[in-house]
Formats: sequence, structure tokens, C-alpha cells
Amino acid sequence: MSERAPDSAETIRRAASMPSAVWALGLTSLFMDFSSEMIHALLPVYLAGTLGVAMADIGWIEGAAEATALAVKVVSGRLSDMIGRRKGLTLLGYGLAAAVKPIFPLAGGAAEVIAARVLDRLGKGLRGAPRDALIADVTTPEQRGAAYGLRQTLDTVGAVIGPLAAIGLMLATHDDTRLVFWAACLPALVCVLILALFVHEPEETRPPAAGRKALLEGFSELPRPFWLLLGFGAALAAARVGEAFLVLQATGAGLEIAFAPLTLVAMSFVAMLAAYPAGKIVDIWSERRLLVSASLTLAASEAVLAFSRDIASAFVGVGLWGLHIAIAQVAFSALVARAAPAHLRATGFGVFGLANAVAVITGNVIFGALAESSGQGFAYGCAAAAALAPLALLPAMARGGKARHG
Repeated sequence: MSERAPDSAETIRRAASMPSAVWALGLTSLFMDFSSEMIHALLPVYLAGTLGVAMADIGWIEGAAEATALAVKVVSGRLSDMIGRRKGLTLLGYGLAAAVKPIFPLAGGAAEVIAARVLDRLGKGLRGAPRDALIADVTTPEQRGAAYGLRQTLDTVGAVIGPLAAIGLMLATHDDTRLVFWAACLPALVCVLILALFVHEPEETRPPAAGRKALLEGFSELPRPFWLLLGFGAALAAARVGEAFLVLQATGAGLEIAFAPLTLVAMSFVAMLAAYPAGKIVDIWSERRLLVSASLTLAASEAVLAFSRDIASAFVGVGLWGLHIAIAQVAFSALVARAAPAHLRATGFGVFGLANAVAVITGNVIFGALAESSGQGFAYGCAAAAALAPLALLPAMARGGKARHG
């Protein structure tokens, strides 16, 4: 297959031909990320500064929150395949995330903030696998990479405007963090309304329900290429530190606290620009090239952050991190959909998420401990080396066979 990139006219035509469900799910993601990033952009500074939470503890918090989201995916994904439905669980996940947003401004201490963060990520875990499987269900194999790229682009639009809105409100209200947290509740409500009213699950796209089969039944049917892909993804996730540390790296390099959300704006802006092109590349590149690109971009990002001593170099590292996210998230979504059988597609997304959960919490805890004891520069250096480790799996993946299109 040719690896020539499509021209701009072809790209526009493909985007316009996407099923309406993909566009609606993309807008749903946009408004939820708008809401979430208004909060997350300020949360690390709020925890470390206002509440006095230690760096190592932030590692635990970030790891636990993200691991919660990823671990729940395995249950929601399996349930989605068992009942042969996607939208209900997706709506439940987004609804939970919207419902817990008011806890952030109402919280009186670190315990409430941490609980809200974990519950918010629980909602993310509930919706992730069914949503990703639904996108695969309503698209053809030839357009799945572009579909995941389109959704990711819209998602990162929200991730850009959320922190910008947080900055504007912080400046206008003289750093009233709680008011920013209250404002974040509105786009979360819009997100749920879009999903409820405009995302439809056509009967013909629904996978056959598994009936009363045991919850654990079916995992053994996932093919060898899927498990090899899972191993690579988990190893890479262990090297990918939480966004909170990016914010702390930038503020440590001299960025004023009021402008701390610019860190996530920069990362998300790069990811936004790169996500749809990355999706098109996913549709035409080999699995090996995609995985090498994901690994090298993460290693480059963390190597730059390891040596950054000023705001400019910190933002170069953050930008490379955004490029990695665009490549990795779109590529792994498409490759999991390609490797898992259609009737186990949501299960595959869930199992992949569970493996990443273990890796994420392990990686964040280790990074937090290293940063606390030896500094963030040393910790990022170790993370950069770890990002190259998954490449050792490529020979085994080649011997085991590549995941097929379809």
C-alpha cells in the first residue's frame, strides 16, 4: 500500500464524509475536555500551593486518578460487548464526570479534591471503551484512523480553550480558583446534552450481544497480535508521566502561576494540529512505523524536559509531548480496533486500558518519587530512557504477525 499522504482536498472530503455519530462524539469530547481542562490546568498548582500536597503525593494522586479511568475500561468494555450496546454506557460515563464537577469548587480540603478527581476519571473509564468501539462500529476500516483523528482533534480543541478560559477567568477574578471550577460545570452539561440528543446507535452497527456469557469469557479469544500490541502500549504508558508534572516543570522554570494553564494549552494545541493528520497516517502506515514514531516522540519530549532550565525549552518539551499524544492515542485506538475481533472490540479496548492502568500508576509513582529525591531533571531523564524500552518488543511483534486491517 502506498504511504503517500493524501492532498488537502482529499482530507477535507474524507472528514466531510464521516458518519454523523463520529462528529457528535467529537463534539461531546470537545465540551467535556473544555470543562475538565479548566479544572486540571489549575489543579496541580492548587494542590501543591494552596493545599500543600507534596510532589510524591501528587504522583500518587495523578497515577490513581488516571489508573481508575483506565482500569474501569475493562469492565465497561466487556459489558458493552455482552449487551451489544454502546451509547448507554458512554452516556453514563460522561454523565458521572459532569455530575462530580461541582465537588471541586465545594471542596474544603485535599481529600474532597482527590475524591472528585478519581470520580471524574471513573466517568472517563466508563465511557472510553464503548465510545471507541462505537466509532469503529460505524466506520469502514479504511477511514478508522481518520475517524479517531477527527474525534481526537475535536477533543483537543476543548483541551486548548479550557485552559485559556481558565487563564482569562483567573486574571479577571484575581486568581479566584473556585469560580473557575464553578464555570467548568457549564460545558460539562452541554457535553451530556449533545450525547443524549445527537449520538445515535443504528441497529445495523450493533455487535451481536454475548447474552449471559461470563464476564471473563472471551478474553482468551483475543488474538496474539492484540496481546503483543498491548505489551508495547503498556510499556510506553509506564514511561509517560502525568500532565501535572508538565505544569510543575513549566512553573519551576519561571512561568507565573496565573499562566500555568498555558502549559496544557501548548501541549493540546500541538496535539490538536497533529491529531487528524496522524489519523490519516495511521490509515496508510505500517504498524511498526507507527509504534516507532510513538516511542521516539515521547523519548524526545522527556529528554528535552530533562535538560530544560527556562520557559522556552520547557515549552519545546511540552510541544513534543503533545505530538506524541496525537500519534499514540490515534494510532493505538486504530490498531486495537484492527487487532480485536468485531464482537470483542470494546473488550479489547477495555483490556488495553487495564494494562495501561497498571503501567500509568506505576510510572507516575516512580516518577514522583524520583522527582522528590533527585529532582525532575533526573526523573525525566529516566523516563526518556524508559520510552525507548518498548522498541525491544518489535522483533517479537514481527514474528507474531501484524494486526490486520479490518
